[in-house]
Amino acid sequence: MLHSHPGTTLEPPADPSGRASGPAGPGRAVRRRHLVLWLTAVAIALAVLAGHDVHDRLTFGGATVSGAESERAERLLATGFGTGVPHLVLIARGPGPVDRADAVAAGKSVAARLARDPAVTRVTSYWDIRSPTLRSGDGRAALILARLRGDDRERTGAAARLAPALAGAHGPLTVLVTGESQVKAEARSRSERDLHTVELITVPLTFIILLLVFGSLTAAALPVLVGVFAVTGTMAVLRLLTELTEVSAFAMSLASLLGFALAVDFSLFVVTRFREELAGGREAAEAIRVTMRTTGRAMAFSALTVTLSLAALLLFPFMMLRSVALGGIAVTLLAAAGSLVVLPAALAVLGGRVDSLAVPGPWRAGRDRGPGGGWSRLAMAVMRRPLAVAVPTVALLAVLGAPFLDVRFGIFDDRLLPPEASAARAAEELRRDFDARDSISATTVVLPGLKVAGGDTTGSGGGAGDAGGAHARLDAYARSLSALDGVLRVDTVTGSYRGGSFSGLPPGPPERFTGPAGTWLAVSTAYEPYAVENSELARGLRAVPAPGEAAVGGPGAQLADIRRGIADTLPLGLSLVAMTTFALVAGMTGSVVLAAKALLMNALSLGATFGVLVHVFQEGHLRALVGSFTVTGTIDTLVPVLMFCMAFGLSMDYEIFLLSRITEEYRRTGDTVTAVALGMERTGRLFTSAAVIFAVVMGSMATSSLVLLKMVGVGLALAVLLDCTLIRGLLVPAVMRLAGRANWWSPWGPGKLRGFRKASAESPCSPVPARRA
Repeated sequence: MLHSHPGTTLEPPADPSGRASGPAGPGRAVRRRHLVLWLTAVAIALAVLAGHDVHDRLTFGGATVSGAESERAERLLATGFGTGVPHLVLIARGPGPVDRADAVAAGKSVAARLARDPAVTRVTSYWDIRSPTLRSGDGRAALILARLRGDDRERTGAAARLAPALAGAHGPLTVLVTGESQVKAEARSRSERDLHTVELITVPLTFIILLLVFGSLTAAALPVLVGVFAVTGTMAVLRLLTELTEVSAFAMSLASLLGFALAVDFSLFVVTRFREELAGGREAAEAIRVTMRTTGRAMAFSALTVTLSLAALLLFPFMMLRSVALGGIAVTLLAAAGSLVVLPAALAVLGGRVDSLAVPGPWRAGRDRGPGGGWSRLAMAVMRRPLAVAVPTVALLAVLGAPFLDVRFGIFDDRLLPPEASAARAAEELRRDFDARDSISATTVVLPGLKVAGGDTTGSGGGAGDAGGAHARLDAYARSLSALDGVLRVDTVTGSYRGGSFSGLPPGPPERFTGPAGTWLAVSTAYEPYAVENSELARGLRAVPAPGEAAVGGPGAQLADIRRGIADTLPLGLSLVAMTTFALVAGMTGSVVLAAKALLMNALSLGATFGVLVHVFQEGHLRALVGSFTVTGTIDTLVPVLMFCMAFGLSMDYEIFLLSRITEEYRRTGDTVTAVALGMERTGRLFTSAAVIFAVVMGSMATSSLVLLKMVGVGLALAVLLDCTLIRGLLVPAVMRLAGRANWWSPWGPGKLRGFRKASAESPCSPVPARRA
C-alpha cells in the first residue's frame, strides 16, 4: 500500500493566517456535504450500470511479451500456413479402436460440425490425416484440433459457446474438450464465481472486525461504504479500458480486492482520528478540519506512493501486469477520493452521531494509550535484549525464505484450473494418452523467406526444381536442429530427422510444412512444454545458423521470451521501487539510516514470503491449508514480479506509519528507547486492526479455484502478517535499540526534521479546547 495513516501526525507547519493547511477537497466537501453524498450515490449507480458487463470483456491472455520472436512465429504460422497451437482440442474416445467404421463416421461428423461454425478457421482430425500423433497409445481415442477466428477475447467467447455443444456422447464416441481457449473460458467463468464468493466472505468479516474496533454500527459501516464506492468505480474504469486495450481478468479480481482493502484501511484511520478529536472535546467541524489536516494529508501522500509503487508494473512488457497496474492505480485513487471527499461529507452530516448504534465490544477507539500498554511493554522487553531477539528472528525469516533458492519458473497452462475442472481433466488425459509434445505443443521454427516445393522427402538434400538449393539448405538446417541435446525429432517438408540424420517421412502430409509464405519445421523435445529446460533449448535452437530469416515459437520459446522480458526490465523496476521507498522514508524521517533499515526489513519480509510460496505452491506442502490445486513443480514467472511491487508497498505502508510516529516522539523526547515504545504503543492497535483486515480481504483469495489468484492472495496476506508480527513487533525495536543515536544520522543535518518538531505541537495527546455545550 505504501501509504501513511492517521495518528502519525504528519501535520504541516501552521499557516500564518490560522487556516488549516492540507487537502483542499475535504473542506469544500464538508461545506457541500449533502450535494457530495447525493452525487456519490448517483456515481455509484452509474458505475454499476457502466461496469455490469466488464467481466465478459476481459481476457486471460497477456502473459507473453508483445512483439517477441515467439509471438511473431505464432502470427506467421497462423497467417502464412493457417496452423499453430490449436485453440480447441477435442478428445474423442470410444469403447473400441478409433479406426472402426462407426467410430470413423462419428469422428468425421464431429469434425465437420465443428468446421461449419463461423468462428472456426481450420479443423484437423485424426480421421482426415491419419497421423499417429493424433491417436492414443491404446488406439481407442483420437484428437480433433481447431483454430478459432479473432483476438483472444473473441476466441475465448467462441470456446465458451462451442464446448457445451461438442462435449458428451456422439454415437460410439465420448468427446472431452480442452485447449488454450477452452482453458481460458473456464478460467474466466470460475474467476467471476470466485470473486462473488470472496466478496460474500470479506464484506461480513471486515464489518465484524470494524465493529470490534469501533463498537458502533454507524462507524463500522462508513469504511465499508467507501470500499463499495471504490470497487464500483473501478469496475467502470476497467470497462472503459476494455474499449482502449486488452484487460486481464486477473486485473479485475486483484483491483477489486485491493480497492476494498485500501478503502477500508484509509477510512479506518480517518474515522478513528475523527472520533479521537471528538473525544478530546472538539466540535465536529473542527474535528474534521484537524483530521483532514493530519490524516487527510497523510492519505493524499499515501495515494501518491501507492500509485508510484504500482506504476513500476507498467515498465514490464506484459499486458497482464500492465492491466493490474492500471486497475490498481485507478482503485487507489478512488479509495483516496472516497476517504478524502466522500467520507468527510458523511462525517459532517453525522457529527457526534458517528458513535450511534453502539454495541458492546472489546476495543473502543478514542482512548489515549500511554506508555503502560501492551505494545510499549513488548517494545521495552525487546529493547532490553535486542540481540537475543534480533538474531533468532532473522534466522527464522531466513529459514522461511530458504526454499526460494530452489525456485523453478514456468508458465501456468491448464493446471491453472483445479483438478476437477473439465478442461483440466481433458488436458490431463491428453498428457497421459497422447504425445502432446508432437501434436499440440511442439516447438516451431518458421522460415518465411525460404520457399521449398513439396515432394522431395528422400533426405538427399535436393531434387528437381530445387531452385537456389532450398531443399539442401533446409535439409542441412533440420539435421543441425535434430542434433541438439533435448531434441527428439524434427519434422518438415524434406522429411523427419533424429540425432542429426534423416529418419523417414514426417507424420501427416509433408506438404503442410510449406506454402507461398515459406516453410516451417516442428521440433519435438524431451521436455515439458513450459519447463525451464525447454526454454533453454529454444535459446539453443535460435543459436543455430538458419538458411535465412527464422522465428522460433512454441511454449519453450514463449517462456524464454518471458524470462528475457523480465530480466531486461527487472533492474529498472526494482530500482524505481527501492529509490522511491528510500526517498519517502528519508524525506519523512530525515534519516538515511532509517531509510536503509526500511529497505532491509522489507527484503527480509518478502524473502520469507517468497520462500513460503515456493514451499507450498511449487513443492506442494501444506495444501490442506490453502485448498486444492495441481502441483506443477514451478512458480509462474510473473508472480514474483507482481508480488514484489504489491507486497513491497504493503510492507512499506506500515514501516512508514510506524517510523513517522517514532520520529515524532523522538523529536519530542530526545530518547530513542522512549520514542520506540511510545510510537509502537500509539500505533499498535490501529496497525494490527488494519493488518488483520487487509489479511482477511487478500487471504480470502485462497478460496479461489484458480491457483494464480490463490497464490497471490496467500502471498499478500502472509506478507502483511509477517510484517505485523516479526518485522514491526520484534525486529524494528531490536534494530533501533542497537543503532541508538545512529538511527537519526543524516548527511543533511538535523534541520531536516523541523517538520516533525512542529507536528509535535498538536499530537493526538495534546490538550484541546473543551467542546461548547
